[in-house]
Amino acid sequence: MSDRAGTRATESDLINVDALIAAYYELTPDVSIPEQRVVFGTSGHRGSSLRTGFNETHILAITQAIVEYRAQHGLTGPLFLGADTHALSAPALATALRVLVAAGIRVLIDTHDEAVPTPALSLAIIDYNRTRTGAERADGIIVTPSHNPPADGGFKYNPEHGGPADSDATNWIADRANELIAADLEGVQSVAEINPAEPPALVERYDFRGAYVEALAEIINFDAIREAGIRIGADPLGGASVTYWQAIADRYRIDLTVVNPEVDPRWAFMTLDWDGKIRMDPSSANAMASVLEHRADYDILTGNDADSDRHGIVTPDAGLMNPNHFLAVSIDYLFSTRTNWRADARVGKTLVSSSMIDRVTARIGRELWEVPVGFKWFVPGLIDGSVGFGGEESAGASFLRFDGSVWTTDKDGILLALLASEIRAVTGKSPSELYRALTEEFGDPAYERVDAPATPAQKAALGKLDPAAVTATELAGETIIAALSHAPGNDAALGGLKVVTENAWFAARPSGTEDVYKIYAESFRGAEHLAQVQEEARAIVAAALGNA
Repeated sequence: MSDRAGTRATESDLINVDALIAAYYELTPDVSIPEQRVVFGTSGHRGSSLRTGFNETHILAITQAIVEYRAQHGLTGPLFLGADTHALSAPALATALRVLVAAGIRVLIDTHDEAVPTPALSLAIIDYNRTRTGAERADGIIVTPSHNPPADGGFKYNPEHGGPADSDATNWIADRANELIAADLEGVQSVAEINPAEPPALVERYDFRGAYVEALAEIINFDAIREAGIRIGADPLGGASVTYWQAIADRYRIDLTVVNPEVDPRWAFMTLDWDGKIRMDPSSANAMASVLEHRADYDILTGNDADSDRHGIVTPDAGLMNPNHFLAVSIDYLFSTRTNWRADARVGKTLVSSSMIDRVTARIGRELWEVPVGFKWFVPGLIDGSVGFGGEESAGASFLRFDGSVWTTDKDGILLALLASEIRAVTGKSPSELYRALTEEFGDPAYERVDAPATPAQKAALGKLDPAAVTATELAGETIIAALSHAPGNDAALGGLKVVTENAWFAARPSGTEDVYKIYAESFRGAEHLAQVQEEARAIVAAALGNA
């Protein structure tokens, strides 16, 4: 923890935007260096131009690979293209557009020439495809590194279902992109720079904001919010939702104030995250410190990250809610009020989300659908309505419309922020008050994520670990009732290990960027027991790796 965590950024913390963009064009990656290769994580390829991890060469190659992937799958429909407010996003969007136009693909970009939230792009794809089948269906690209620091760029492909591409697609795209880079971009086709004032006929305009804001009436009870007079403060944290929040206030006539409408690619107005870096993470109390100063001014105060796929919920009585806590409250509320959802609609959670969700799900009589980390796993269930709600512990979630049809298949931070106000309006209690009621019913769990050192070889072994390698029979004084390497919900590989007892669990997963593995742990027996779980988790993982 940095001693500057939660304090205002100073000039020395800020990026040089001109240098960052210059590096985007001037530096050329060498794919023999692992850090300079195209690698798709759970949310696309990310990196910084200054470290030759996100440069024009990467975007030319990735976009060409997407063009070829579409051709292989016979996709001839339009492609929705949007970007967030990171400094590298606009140059990367322009690069991608040149390749897409050269390929003869019809591209839909924003009417207002403004940033596009990830959920708005997902919704656009889904709504376009509702009445279309086969080759004419649309897909999309969103240029964003999400909540990452200002020096980073990100590039994500969303296929016809509107959500994050699965690993079969991303692995193919990444491999092909690296081949193209290694061949000095031979095979990449692109047109000259496109004049925004006179774009080619293939480039059309789409009102992402208008379509998204109008459709919100199909999923949020604005009448209740307005009639209850809920005072809402929304802080976009300099991200893509900035104009969306004012449009929502105007369209639905609710008492909503955009707390900070400033957009600055340096994010000079931010407070520093736990490690002293600028990071637009609405689930971090340090990153949200300036927002929390206003907690007493509103009934509900919210934050979003740069592409608006994450949410932070602040209440006057509790401050910033733990994401797990809000997910549990949301599930309890939604499944009691959305009466037109399928009677067998399940509750979706990732394996590292709180077991409070398990207990709430059992009480409301629904099936729990536990999947590996990554929102892509919820996509099929959200599309067919068999999953009513899908959520991640990292403050990302989405759910169904009132009629039980799909909303977005990517995380929607704006939606979850609005849900907090609906909950407050309908129940008369804040989400944090409702969570305290859940702890009185089920117990008050202690939850934390910590990191432990691991060599690359150990990380690789952990990602493929067989539960049979776990020889321990107890964890922190309780009998181990399950050791898992595959998710109970869909039998997909976890890429790690989860060990469960009656009142506690831990999950260990290798980091994709550092020589550490992440230990997520929770105990319903308090903080001291959690510390014991964490200590023994390290020993169990070490022993399992030794036995593997």
